[in-house]
Amino acid sequence: MYKGNSLDQMLAINGLTSILIMLVCVTLAWMGLQQLRFEQLLKQPKSFSAKVLQVFLAIALGYLVGKFITDYINWSSDITGAF
Repeated sequence: MYKGNSLDQMLAINGLTSILIMLVCVTLAWMGLQQLRFEQLLKQPKSFSAKVLQVFLAIALGYLVGKFITDYINWSSDITGAF
């Protein structure tokens, strides 16, 4: 049975951490977008396409924030190896 090496385990942990951070950030972005008044911005704020727009905005915003957080974690771990 294959047990893997420490590099495989580190990559798996890094991948799982990144997925969890992205999901949390998308969820927080969705919750934040719920506070906006889309009825003032859109012609039909209750329509299906308006909800799809909200989902895409939450995914985009959550991805950007999550990517920043994961990059920051990776950068900080790279810096600790330099000293």
